Amino acid sequence: MDAVTSVSTSTTPRDAALRKAAVDLEAAFLAEMLKSAGLGQSPDSFGGAAGEDQFSSFLVEAQAQKMAETGGIGLAESLFEALKERADD
Repeated sequence: MDAVTSVSTSTTPRDAALRKAAVDLEAAFLAEMLKSAGLGQSPDSFGGAAGEDQFSSFLVEAQAQKMAETGGIGLAESLFEALKERADD
């Protein structure tokens, strides 16, 4: 069982899909914030060469996804509630 379904208190497939979309959007936002902060950039001296630069984006995205799945900055929950209200209207 992944963190998204264990955190989710919703029981309908629609709510689960909305929660997943909200978590994925928060993860994308966090990944961009982490990239802007310089996470994943190799240091100027004694860096890991071209291989590190090529795969660092995958690391940043995985870290952002885990952050979002475990609560992140709370953006996913706000998005989920807004999406749910809009879907209920």
